[in-house]
Amino acid sequence: MPELLIELFSEEIPARMQAKAADDLRQMVTNALVDAGLTYEGAQAHGGARRLTLSVEGLNAKAADVAEERKGPRVDAPQQAIDGFLKSTGLTLDQLTLQDDKKGKFYVAVIRKAGRAATDVIAEIAPHIIRSFPWPKSMRWGSGSLRWVRPLKSIVCTFDGEVVPFAVDGIASGNVTRGHRIMGGPAFTVRRFEDYAHKLYKDFVIVDAAARAETIRTEARNLAFAQGLEMIEDEGLLRETAGLVEWPVVLMGSFDESFLSVPPEVIATSIKTHQKCFALRDSKTGRLANRYLMVANLVAKDGGKLIVAGNNKVIAARLSDAKFFWDQDRKVKLADWAAKLDAITFHASLGSQGERVTRIAALAGEIAKAIGADAEKAELAARLSKADLVTGMVGEFPELQGLMGRYYALDQGIDPEVADAIRDHYKPVGPSDTIPASRVGQAVALADKLDTLVGFWAIDEKPTGSKDPYALRRAALGVIRIIVDKSLRLPMMKLFLRAYSMVEHSQMMRSSHWATRTTCC
Repeated sequence: MPELLIELFSEEIPARMQAKAADDLRQMVTNALVDAGLTYEGAQAHGGARRLTLSVEGLNAKAADVAEERKGPRVDAPQQAIDGFLKSTGLTLDQLTLQDDKKGKFYVAVIRKAGRAATDVIAEIAPHIIRSFPWPKSMRWGSGSLRWVRPLKSIVCTFDGEVVPFAVDGIASGNVTRGHRIMGGPAFTVRRFEDYAHKLYKDFVIVDAAARAETIRTEARNLAFAQGLEMIEDEGLLRETAGLVEWPVVLMGSFDESFLSVPPEVIATSIKTHQKCFALRDSKTGRLANRYLMVANLVAKDGGKLIVAGNNKVIAARLSDAKFFWDQDRKVKLADWAAKLDAITFHASLGSQGERVTRIAALAGEIAKAIGADAEKAELAARLSKADLVTGMVGEFPELQGLMGRYYALDQGIDPEVADAIRDHYKPVGPSDTIPASRVGQAVALADKLDTLVGFWAIDEKPTGSKDPYALRRAALGVIRIIVDKSLRLPMMKLFLRAYSMVEHSQMMRSSHWATRTTCC
């Protein structure tokens, strides 16, 4: 059966956009083909660093002929109405048929349309799809009007091995593509997906994103195992690195052991965020190793020594920054960091982070009493729960909020249960996340989420069908999970009213303070 092959070749496509772009291309093309009366057996789409590829297998060469029945006026209708119906259908009176129903005899037109050739349909829909492609961000370049994620260089479009001719913004479709930017040879022609993927592989391009990811995973595990280490698995980073390269080559780098004095999560986050590298740990002790894995996009002549050396320098600089934040943040007590929350606005209608922490602490104490937790510890953990938001480390790595609060609390000799509650009070952050293990942690987590829910409902910032900017659904599901999983019994209505009264009190206090300032001035 005939096959449609499309490749949209451009400059580098951001990794985060590739999977959705490939799926959008598949849906837009196949939907347009079906709307035109063409059927197909299967379709596969692939996204990569420099190309989007679509293959539609078993596509009919021609759409089926169709016959459309259109009911017209009654036979005794005015001649003007009959003439208008004939003009709209393009038929003559003797080509119409008669049909009886309860209201009398009507003229019926049977309009037959020959199915269009697939090549004509493809040549018509492809330019429109390319011009209207839904990139989250796009750009124009040169003097053209086309918007694309990065400058579009060439278009491959073949059906049954032959070129489907069309042009978009001066770029004519063809059957010529090219391989790897550095290791690849001259451009070459393709006919179908099978020889397209095969020729690209020979030219150092793996078309399938899943195959690139599996290559990275296998090489990384083998390289780590050979050194007595194991890779810290990160599926998100794996997908991202697979989107950054066309021919993945895994290399191992290292950094000075002195950096291991910094919390391991900081090191792993730093090398992931800044250099897209995988952290490693000792397979025997489970401790973080002073080595990491990076993914290059070529087979270097020196075995990657120069690439690794350059990456080591960059990572050393990044880890130096992280160590600086770690050392400086520990010089300040968590309680002093917490005092700075008064100057940070949480929401214009809900006051500062400091006001919010006060509400959470009061609510956490009440919840702790109801579930059998230590109320003093719960209140202390709540008061310190947001303190790390103003530290240098969390300013650099926001994803470490809560976790860094725990490290700073332990460093300052604060009760470990309180420290764990500081770390866990954001939990659960999703359906796959755990919930706080201790009763103190559960009390603070519930208080945090209840304050969020009640506060935003009080100011009429409710989630809509498509938007939930304050993650209120997640907060509500978190409350339900904690209560159900831990079989907690709580006076929910009393807690809701208590939370609302505190929000209302905060609003009144701010209004009073503003009125006093206005009067004085």
